[in-house]
Amino acid sequence: MQGTPESAPLRTRVYIDGYNFYYGCLKGTPYKWLDMLQLFESQILPSVLVKDRHGQTRRSELVESPSILFFTAKILESIAKSVDSVSSQARYHTALRKLYSGRIELIEGYYAVNRIKVKIVDAELPNRQPRECQELLAWKFEEKQSDVNLALHAYHDAITDQIDQAVIVTNDTDIAPALRMIRTHTNTLIGLVVPTTNQQRYPNTDLVKFAHWTRHHINLNELATCQLPRVIPGKHPTVKPNSWYAQPDLLIKIVDQAIQVRGSRSAAFKWLEQPNDYLGGKRPIELAETIEGAHEVLEYIRSWVTQNIPQKNE
Repeated sequence: MQGTPESAPLRTRVYIDGYNFYYGCLKGTPYKWLDMLQLFESQILPSVLVKDRHGQTRRSELVESPSILFFTAKILESIAKSVDSVSSQARYHTALRKLYSGRIELIEGYYAVNRIKVKIVDAELPNRQPRECQELLAWKFEEKQSDVNLALHAYHDAITDQIDQAVIVTNDTDIAPALRMIRTHTNTLIGLVVPTTNQQRYPNTDLVKFAHWTRHHINLNELATCQLPRVIPGKHPTVKPNSWYAQPDLLIKIVDQAIQVRGSRSAAFKWLEQPNDYLGGKRPIELAETIEGAHEVLEYIRSWVTQNIPQKNE
């Protein structure tokens, strides 16, 4: 007797609000060198039980081209918080385009920087109405077009029957009208992934009510598991920025010491990425994610250099 044939997988595309994702999941972590495709293909989508309109459980499968639409904007030098923010972001975008050409598409908006007048809350009379408060000239910068682009692309893909399921990665209420229109005018299922790691950022109710399912957070372990290779090969290799490691200052010292032993930066990193019996079988690069572990690796290398490499007489 033949079993019930398996239903076709849901043709799925992921729509990521880059600004929302960065500030909800990546800022302040060592996981910025994120492999988005791996994250959703091997972690997020398999973790969700999706039922179609007939109550039948369906498997989610990313469409090939593109699988992920990543809505972002280039950081401006004038508002960047770190000296390498602009170059690091550009390097990451280059890595995604190199490794996943055709599967991840970057759609760029822009940053607007303007001087605006804002009303100051009176510390002595905090209940004063805004019209009664003093004005102050201030800078305002915001990412423009990303939410509009996300809404338009998701609705377009649904209305033209390119997908069976749209997975929206944001907690921005501005996307709610697009989700409402998708549910009203199409048969496309909507998944909502809230970009947060600590479960303290509650899903926006205006988004949840239009979603067929909601994933309330992304685990740090999932982010750690889904990292791009340190070097993306090519005519001009693209390398993970030093500042995107957990302990960048200590890592630089470790690499400098390792180069003395291994002879080159690439050889030093090859050593860092291999399990080491003298470090409990752990990979030095993993140990270096904590201050204590980084110091352990640094002391081990310094000790080895002292014992094995003749020192120049001063």
